[in-house]
Amino acid sequence: MAESFDNDELEDIDLDGGISADSGDDGDGQLYEHWKIEVDAGQAPVRIDKFLTEKNPHQSRNRIQSAADAGFIRVNGRPVKSNYKVRPGDVVTLMLDRPKHDTSIVPEDIPLAVVYEDDGLMVINKPAGMVVHPGAGNFTGTLINAVAYYLKDLPTFDANSPEVGLVHRIDKDTSGLLVVAKTPEAKTCLGKQFFNKTTHRSYNALVWGNIVDDEGRIEGNIARDPRNRLRMKVFAPGSGIGKSAVTHYRVLERFGYTTLVECRLETGRTHQIRAHMKHIGHPLFGDETYGGTEILRGQRSSTYKAFIQNCFKLCPRQALHARTLGFVHPVSGRQMDFSSEWPADFAALIDKWRAFIKGTTQDTFEQ
Repeated sequence: MAESFDNDELEDIDLDGGISADSGDDGDGQLYEHWKIEVDAGQAPVRIDKFLTEKNPHQSRNRIQSAADAGFIRVNGRPVKSNYKVRPGDVVTLMLDRPKHDTSIVPEDIPLAVVYEDDGLMVINKPAGMVVHPGAGNFTGTLINAVAYYLKDLPTFDANSPEVGLVHRIDKDTSGLLVVAKTPEAKTCLGKQFFNKTTHRSYNALVWGNIVDDEGRIEGNIARDPRNRLRMKVFAPGSGIGKSAVTHYRVLERFGYTTLVECRLETGRTHQIRAHMKHIGHPLFGDETYGGTEILRGQRSSTYKAFIQNCFKLCPRQALHARTLGFVHPVSGRQMDFSSEWPADFAALIDKWRAFIKGTTQDTFEQ
């Protein structure tokens, strides 16, 4: 019997099919075997996506379907679609366009900002610029590499086991709070809370434009943008494209050409806040992927342009911070709520806009 797919074996296969633009594909057309299994003699006919999901419980059925649609799932050497029914003696292989990488998580001595820790879990304040988990192009220097080192003397914690570790993720250039499970029981309990949407998460974001309403709700399915595989796109609810997503926002401060908002997640999709705010015409300030590094609102003067460029230098990333995180403790049953201060770059950016709205001097613009 073959082993399960590695945790990130299908990480770069879009849920809409195909390999994402940052997968590291060199375009040579060659495929490499990553996984192989021969179907047992007593196996009843069953769809291959269901068969592989049962064999690989840590991979979603959607991702396996996407791999099949992209031509990476093969039976007896030929690509098959996800509705193919496996038969006894079939040889099923996963063929990807990159050589198999050793995805073992190696402990690395990287500083961690641990907000809270007990026997079952850790809450960590992640800095911007740190990838949370090894994947294509980022196999070292991640948060989970740092966690593996931090917990290296804990015999019950295996960073390579999917039964422990990260419960959720945030983007590389987003700062803020994450929870890590140290035991399988904790991960199961916390995972259910995220799945059932009973956790409490809020983000602070600076977005382009003056949002008219003081608060609002954004609903729209999120899927990979077919025109740009690096970003997500919002589709109508009920369209059958992507996954449903809901974001609630509340205005915290107005700066004329930008707005500081609190975003509360009802779901947790890839790039959810970034895609939803772009969808309603208010991309995150400094978010290059979604157009936020263009001067989208304001004046035409050279002074204003210099001011905006200075803002980009102060916070050279999307202005998004995972401010609060709340969940029920998996052992004690107590409600646990955490909050993190803005990192220096985000705080400096907001201070600069506060000064702008109060009527800054020429000298301040030129700093």
